[in-house]
Formats: sequence, C-alpha cells, structure tokens
Amino acid sequence: MSLKASELILNEDGSIYHLGLLPHEIADTVITVGDPARVERISAYFDKIEITRMKREFCTHTGLLDGKRITVMSTGMGTDNIDIALTELDALANIDLQKKEVKNDLRALDIIRIGTTGSIREDIALDSFLVSELAMGFDGLMHFYESDSFLQADYAEEFVKQTNWSSKKAYPYVVEGSGRLIEKFSSKDTVKGFTATNIGFYGPQGRVLRNSIPEADMNQNIAAFSLNGRSITNLEMETSGIYGMSKLLGHHAVSMNAVLANRATGEFSADPGKLVDNLIKYCLERIVA
Repeated sequence: MSLKASELILNEDGSIYHLGLLPHEIADTVITVGDPARVERISAYFDKIEITRMKREFCTHTGLLDGKRITVMSTGMGTDNIDIALTELDALANIDLQKKEVKNDLRALDIIRIGTTGSIREDIALDSFLVSELAMGFDGLMHFYESDSFLQADYAEEFVKQTNWSSKKAYPYVVEGSGRLIEKFSSKDTVKGFTATNIGFYGPQGRVLRNSIPEADMNQNIAAFSLNGRSITNLEMETSGIYGMSKLLGHHAVSMNAVLANRATGEFSADPGKLVDNLIKYCLERIVA
C-alpha cells in the first residue's frame, strides 16, 4: 500500500522533507548530536567526507573513518526533534521513497548519541563518560505510539508513587538502550547510568533564574527514586526519545554522555570543550574497533 503524500513528504529533489537527505546518503552507523556545530567537530576526524547537507537544524555529514562509513547528524535539542530525525532516518533506510512503499527487507541502523548531561548524584564524577542503560522520559513522546510492548511499566508506576509525580505533567515512560551497543561502548573509563530525559533545560530540570517552579525539591525527589537497585543518575534532553523511537523502528541505540555538570554539588566542568572532544574520540575508537 502506498503512503499518502501528506504522510511521507518529500522535497522537489526527492529527498526526505526535514533532513533533506536521499537514501544513499546515510550510513548504517549514525551518530546524533544536538548542536549542528558539533557535526564538523566529529567529521574532522574522518579520512574522507562524502556528503554534507544542511537543512534547518539538521546538519549531516557522511564519510569514512578507517574504512567504516559513518553518518553524523545534528538533531537540535529535545525529543520533538528526535521524533522527526529518527522517523526520517528510518524512512531513508526502510521506505522506497519513489514508490512510497515500505521495503520488504528492513535495515537496522546503529544510532549513537554523543551529548552532554548533568549528574544528579554526588558520586558520579564531573568530566566522566556515562553510558545510559535505561532512560526515563518526561516528554510524553512514546505515549503517541503503540509502545507498551517494550516500555518498562513497573519503573514508571513506581516512580510516580515514590515521587508523587504531578498528574499535570506527562506520565513518565522507561525504555532500555541496545544491550549490544551498551556493551560495545562500556569500559573501565565509563559509568553506567539511568538517564532522565526532560522536555526543557531550565524549569523542567529544576533550574531557577527568574521564573519560580512549583517543586523546588524536584531533582532531589528524582534522585531519591529507587527500584531493583537502580536509581536515576543524570538529566538531559534526548535519550528517551532516541531509545523509544529506535525500539519502535527496529534500530539499535546507545546514549553516550559527557558529564559536564553535577547538579548535586553545583559544579561545572572547567573545560567542557575538551571533555566533549575526548568523548568524541572515545566513541569513534569504539565504532571502528
């Protein structure tokens, strides 16, 4: 059955609507970053850059490193952009754009987020690398899809009970990353975490400048949650969306986080640029290994 033109939207050159890409322009390994400027910081390590595209906040470079083809793409910040980016990446991989039909043989991508995060636990050191095993989303994205088969309902239900989570907010959901990729990117140089994904940077993460928030102890309540020996370790803005959309579409995902802030101690990295560059190099070494 052909997809309607209003559902699968293409540009005049046949490229996918928001990303501006054609199917042959993405690799099986895709690195996602929030900041468009970070794309060039990563592709600078490539031996060869084949493709560069820029459309809206979506900057994409595809190239080769040690013979491995890699795509690095910016998504902008937030799970709303992740919904667009991962849906269109999947369309490039698994839909015949000319026929507007889903392919019979589906392609699974490896998706690696390289991003920054703030720890909410004193024992997670500043400037460390955190691998997200689980992600709890406060954004509501997965509730717009048929996702119950893979969501960890027990964690969400117990979180709501323990924290008295307000019904005015989106009901949380919990999803696992790819076990294979988590193992591949974990080492003695990383810590494993349970990541909370928030829908904003200030109020949704408990930051107060001029606007007041109704729960001044929100982060402390999130940090106090525990189930099956697991506690939430850090806050950021994309991981739950990446994990959820990847599960829905049959892709593999891992979120790699540079811990540049410790919200529990109030500290911030003295050299966040160097920290991110070190994480980039670490991830590229694991990708081509």
